[in-house]
Amino acid sequence: MPEPVISISETCRERLGYAAAFTPALLDPEIGEPEVIAGPNGKSAKKRYDVYRNNVTVSLINALSDTFPATQRIVGEEFFRAMARLHVRQSPPTSPLLSDYGRDFPDFIEDFEHARNLPYLADVARIERAWLDAYHAADAAPLHGHMLTAIPPETLGQAVFTTHPATRVVRSRFAAVTIFSVNRRNEPFGRVKAGEPEDALVTRPRLEVFVRRLPPGGARFLESLMAGEPFRKAVDAALEEDGDFDLTANISGVIEAGVFTAVMVSEHGDNG
Repeated sequence: MPEPVISISETCRERLGYAAAFTPALLDPEIGEPEVIAGPNGKSAKKRYDVYRNNVTVSLINALSDTFPATQRIVGEEFFRAMARLHVRQSPPTSPLLSDYGRDFPDFIEDFEHARNLPYLADVARIERAWLDAYHAADAAPLHGHMLTAIPPETLGQAVFTTHPATRVVRSRFAAVTIFSVNRRNEPFGRVKAGEPEDALVTRPRLEVFVRRLPPGGARFLESLMAGEPFRKAVDAALEEDGDFDLTANISGVIEAGVFTAVMVSEHGDNG
């Protein structure tokens, strides 16, 4: 069966061509205004275009400021907006949704020369991005503890879990969870030992997003379960990372946080 022929009207072609010519200069001040635009009576539209260009840039910077308030508080508004402006020029949006913008901003921060003296900053930004993604994630009923206890102990090792759409894990070599938490509140705080590793669990079992610090081995345990590994392999992975991994504490924390929505025992058994 022949493929259908898609016809693009001349008007559509003109609009696409106009957009292609109009857009590139918006985020690059080194590029002059497009030749396709003109003011009244054919006069130059440079000033009008510059105003529009500035509005676009400011809107994107404001979107980053809204997404990363803790990051901005750490470095200060002036530094943040200067850093964000450079990111906007380097990474224009690919989605019409402003809430989608800034996914690669933490990576930009990590490579940003002037933020090297704040090595934890990128991980704080990653937690903030995860917070927003959890906020916009689909709703789902969290797994109840009785569903887990109903599984016979001899088959629990074969259990496979379904992850809640809002669940995120962010690992850090720094005290990113603590730094994130104290900077999301407009309150004074004491000294933070930034060099202590902390892993974050971000969830939204119902209406509110929660960010929790995971216990030792907890991130490895959750990452394994979220990847579809059976329960026994996830426990082994956590113990390999931390010999003092507390399974009871981690399981109760996972259930309380609403990390999963369902659990089932594989019919093929556990070959691990």
